[in-house]
This record gives sequence, C-alpha cells and structure tokens, in this order.
Amino acid sequence: MNLKKIEEKLGERGLDRVIEMAWEDRTTFDVIEKQFGIPEKVVINLMRRNMKPSSFRMWRKRVQGRSTKHESSSSADRFKCTRQRSISGNKISKR
Repeated sequence: MNLKKIEEKLGERGLDRVIEMAWEDRTTFDVIEKQFGIPEKVVINLMRRNMKPSSFRMWRKRVQGRSTKHESSSSADRFKCTRQRSISGNKISKR
C-alpha cells in the first residue's frame, strides 16, 4: 500500500495522531502498529513525508537505536514511578 492511500485511510486526525505517537519517546512502534496497522518502516516514511526535513532528521537521530521505541526491549513497568504508593480502598495509603 502506498503512502498516499495510507494517509487517505487515516484521515487528517489519524495521521496527526500517528505522527504525535511516533514523536513521543515512550510510545513504541509496536503500539502504533497494533492501533493503526502501520509497520515501523511506513511510520518512518510518513514522518519523513509530513515533517520539515530538519525536524525529521532530529527525530530520526533521537529515535534510531532507542530501545524504548520497541516493545520487546522496553521495560513493562516503565511508567510506574519507584516512589509510587500503593492505593487501597480508594484512599492513598498514609506514610
């Protein structure tokens, strides 16, 4: 499937969401593929096509080789703060 057809299928809002998710460091390419059915290579091509060249190069340099952009190599508890307190009975436990 070519990029133009993918962009038409996603629509403006969907395309904006894919770009936003890809820009975020913590959102993996695997999550984008599960949600939108778009593999990593296509996401990269969409980013290249829809961003300014300098912005794309900056993003690509930041993302390349980053383990957090791939679900299999990222930690499952990455969003849990080590200082997070347990919650019981809808009340935050006291110190």
